[in-house]
Amino acid sequence: MIEDFGLIISSFQSQYGIRLSRELPAGMKWDEFRDLLIGIGPDTALGRVVAIRAEDRKEYLETFTPEQHQIRNEWQWKRAKYLAQTITKEQMNNTMNMFKTAFLSMDGLGSD
Repeated sequence: MIEDFGLIISSFQSQYGIRLSRELPAGMKWDEFRDLLIGIGPDTALGRVVAIRAEDRKEYLETFTPEQHQIRNEWQWKRAKYLAQTITKEQMNNTMNMFKTAFLSMDGLGSD
């Protein structure tokens, strides 16, 4: 949220006409801020960036500009780095074993 705060400020201004630089120091409550943030629409700066980050359909990715690919790739790299730092080796091994079992089952090689 901190790295996207500029997008949040811009989106609040464009969608709600709210200047966070005035509202936050004046005492906007966390619940109100959170509810407004959740309601940010796709036609705002934040909404567009979130859509780019979340896109995974090949036909849409093929039409991305280099800048859109950069936004998406940076986000995926940061997410992977975060997951690598927070997931234990045991959790990763369990997940990989789950995938292995699933693939073997799909091939008819799973244990009965």
